[in-house]
Amino acid sequence: MKLKDKVAIITGGSRGIGYATADKFLAEGATVILAASSQTSADKAVARLKEKYPEATVAGISPDLASLESVREAFRSATEKYGCVDILVNNAGISESTPFMEYTEETFDQVMDLNVKGVFNTTRAAAECMVARETGVILSTSSMVSISGQPSGFAYPASKFAVNGLTISLARELGPKGIRVNAVAPGITETDMMKAVPKEILDPMIARIPLRRLGQPEDIANAFAFLASDEASYITGVVLSVDGMART
Repeated sequence: MKLKDKVAIITGGSRGIGYATADKFLAEGATVILAASSQTSADKAVARLKEKYPEATVAGISPDLASLESVREAFRSATEKYGCVDILVNNAGISESTPFMEYTEETFDQVMDLNVKGVFNTTRAAAECMVARETGVILSTSSMVSISGQPSGFAYPASKFAVNGLTISLARELGPKGIRVNAVAPGITETDMMKAVPKEILDPMIARIPLRRLGQPEDIANAFAFLASDEASYITGVVLSVDGMART
């Protein structure tokens, strides 16, 4: 029960890595408020989690993450009911693979509004009570492409470079307030999107991974649970790669 009595908000919590993280946090004793793109999606995820953890406290919200006012209102309602947020996981995001010369301003804005501005908005809203209490943990989902880049869809790695910069900078600024700020950079992870990739494309990708397997959402959730816990109390400003790769 590493997170017993902690209140966590997880964006993008209705599926994939976010859902696995909500599941893991509940198993570790946290109260979990998951945010999804629609209240229907949030409610469905909450129902599944309540079935698995009938004694746990879990709720769903659906603010517009691109609007600070919407996020503040949703977070305020949640914290009034469940208490000040101890842990924020910025997991919501969208990927993109449009070639650069086909990019439009609208496509670029769509990625940045959720992947960067959304992270700012949720972090800004959650940090208000964290700063007042001088304690808290802010975590974000980055990506392996924030380190390596990718050959198409440049806005996605650019947005994750921004998440890394936000993580490292806020770790320096908020550290004196007792707030730790870290990120996890997943590699190729077996989410619903990856399950649709043809075997002939997937197999060569797996062959380049030393551990010879895709990551599972639970692998990323375990990293988040560790960084959220007191076991990581002296870790901040880190972008932790969880991608099965070896580095020198």
